[in-house]
Amino acid sequence: MLYYLLYHVLQKYFSPFNVFRYITVRTVYASLTAMFLALVFGPWLISKLRELQIGQYIREEGPQNHQKKAGTPTMGGVLIVLSTLVPTILWADLANKFVLLTIFSLLAFAAIGFIDDFAKVSQKRNLGLTAKRKIYFQVFASLIVAIVLLVMATSSAYSTQFVFPFLKHFRPDLVIHSLLSQSTFGGHLWPLAFVPFLFATAVVIVGSSNAVNLTDGLDGLAIGCTVIAAGAFTVLTYVSSNFRWATYLEIQYIPGVGELTVFAAR
Repeated sequence: MLYYLLYHVLQKYFSPFNVFRYITVRTVYASLTAMFLALVFGPWLISKLRELQIGQYIREEGPQNHQKKAGTPTMGGVLIVLSTLVPTILWADLANKFVLLTIFSLLAFAAIGFIDDFAKVSQKRNLGLTAKRKIYFQVFASLIVAIVLLVMATSSAYSTQFVFPFLKHFRPDLVIHSLLSQSTFGGHLWPLAFVPFLFATAVVIVGSSNAVNLTDGLDGLAIGCTVIAAGAFTVLTYVSSNFRWATYLEIQYIPGVGELTVFAAR
């Protein structure tokens, strides 16, 4: 919103606003906005959760020194989501398909997390959604993301090649193009061409989500690994959108994905 207002509307009247065309500048402002939201609303949210007696319940099989963390306010993910979503809406280009798809992913998995945390609080145990239900919801959301990416790949906005680190010339395509030919086995097997990509995308997204969940599940504190992962994605998204850097580092060049730097650096 602010990006559109400052750059697309007001920039022609006040030329210094041209600076907001640069992703790095908007990334800094997004980070400052996220920090402001966390500092201003964080203490209020924590006190409100304490008033509502919404606290973390520690697994009985966990280490004894973690039992003292019982009562740590849970549903703190609400603050993380707000501190990510609001700066993204303010400073990112909302016409960018990658940004919109990432916002969808954020909200979808946030909804799953909220349902899980609410179940924990209502049952007063560190057991929310069953593992099967959580995986079902996560896979469903991941497949939606994968299908959108496949649609984007048809217009060359995304690549379905799988890049292996340190192997410059080994980039298998996760879409089996030979099955897309109408002449292959009567043309009835074309849906199987997308199975490797759908499977790989679901594994990456669901695996990443549960990696945080497993780290968070013991004592309810996951911000450390979240910061590390966000920092890595900030660098990768920015570099991937720069043709010269992506070519030099032998990583996938994806035009437009640099806008996700604003999202990742929040």
